[in-house]
Amino acid sequence: MEDRKESELKNFCSRNILIILGFSSIAAVIALIAVGLTQNKPLPENVKYGIVLDAGSSHTSLYIYKWPAEKENDTGVVHQITECKLKGPGISRYAQKLSEIDIYLTPCMVRATQVVPQSQHQETPVYLGATAGMRLLRIENEQLANTVLIAVARSLSKYHFDFQGARIITGQEEGAYGWITINYLLGKFSQKLNWLNLKPNEGSALETYGALDLGGASTQITFVPQNKKIESPSNALHFRLYGRDYSVYTHSFLCYGKDQALRQKLAKDIQGTNGILRDPCFHPGYETVMNVSDLYSSPCTKKFERTLPFDQFQIQGTGNYQQCRQSILQLFNTSSCPYSHCSFNGVFLPPLHGDFGAFSAYYYVMEFLNFTSEETPSQEEMTDTMEKFCSQPWEELKTYFGDVKEKYLSEYCFSGAYILSLLLSGYHFTADSWKNIHFMGKIQSSNVGWTLGYMLNLTNMIPAEEPLSAPLSHATYIFLMVLFSLILVAGVIVGVCFFYKPSYFWKDMV
Repeated sequence: MEDRKESELKNFCSRNILIILGFSSIAAVIALIAVGLTQNKPLPENVKYGIVLDAGSSHTSLYIYKWPAEKENDTGVVHQITECKLKGPGISRYAQKLSEIDIYLTPCMVRATQVVPQSQHQETPVYLGATAGMRLLRIENEQLANTVLIAVARSLSKYHFDFQGARIITGQEEGAYGWITINYLLGKFSQKLNWLNLKPNEGSALETYGALDLGGASTQITFVPQNKKIESPSNALHFRLYGRDYSVYTHSFLCYGKDQALRQKLAKDIQGTNGILRDPCFHPGYETVMNVSDLYSSPCTKKFERTLPFDQFQIQGTGNYQQCRQSILQLFNTSSCPYSHCSFNGVFLPPLHGDFGAFSAYYYVMEFLNFTSEETPSQEEMTDTMEKFCSQPWEELKTYFGDVKEKYLSEYCFSGAYILSLLLSGYHFTADSWKNIHFMGKIQSSNVGWTLGYMLNLTNMIPAEEPLSAPLSHATYIFLMVLFSLILVAGVIVGVCFFYKPSYFWKDMV
């Protein structure tokens, strides 16, 4: 009788112990899975957005940038995610039609509200930078330029972004920010590791590219001089990016963008004619009529303004590249230089050094002329191509390039000749240094221009946030994982032993 009671007690205890061990093991497995999933679940993306509007002389573009809130050496890692081109001319053309600015800006600003998450609209900064077109308007009528900026600011303030202002950036800023953009996209600010000692290779970060920017109304040249000596203080700018200090030379030539340079050339060449200008920079058979008042309406042509016996003049193309270039060279005054080295018009220019990225109109014109291959064509090849292109009859050219707007097509001969003249005679690139020029449109899906550099520099003023961390500290996570693992292992060992060798647990009761 006692043996039977003892056997029932053992069976009862064994069953309950196994149930407890089973539940403990299951609980330990669940705890391990829960802790692991909680600790290793993807963290929410912690990013910032910024919007920059590039208000150029001929058009306006909006760029949306994105960067992680945890910055790298105090400068955000910025990427372009969207570009939106506004339909219409530059904002300076709206000086007499301010009521249309709202309509002009709306499509791209609406696009921005769709791209940037709504939860981040109020903390997303919006900047508008106006360049040479507005610089010229300010020279002509400062009050009118301010009125345009006020109207633009009023329109942009209607959106629920953090509008930071609309202003005219200086030519030096435009050049320097373009320099930042190129070198950022090419990875020139990142230190490379030496595989032998895993220390930064100091020399690699110093070999930056120079920047050549050509717009419609101005052109900029920016680079780090080899000896770092800049004789003209107004041409020196200093930056700190990714833990490094940079001293760069930069100069902006207002009125020497391709559109205003053409106006200067026409205003110079029309003098002494009878109202018919036979122009070698336009194709044979090309004809157009232009108002003298329109030609002299720009501050860039005031120095050529004369009282002429006609109100309109006709341009007749003759298509001669060499004559065209000789006419263009008269725009560059290289007769005097108050410094050790100059570009033109008495402007200081250090000796050229290193590789250069040429973008904006440099790229668009050279792309059309098929000069944007990986290896820059030689001067002789470009000259031969330009001579053949400029001499092509206008009607033949229109047939071959029927999808190109006539205004742009008619000016490619002048633009190509102007670019070669500016680089060779204006900036003094030689046969040896010419091969260091690289024509660039985009790098890693980001447009090459001043706006990305502007955004990069501005992120230095945005405080970095603490990185998002996992729910548990590393020590707590390890402790819990070890604890629940030990509970699971102990439960399994005890359960196996109890199941196969129950006598070890009951021998004291026998």
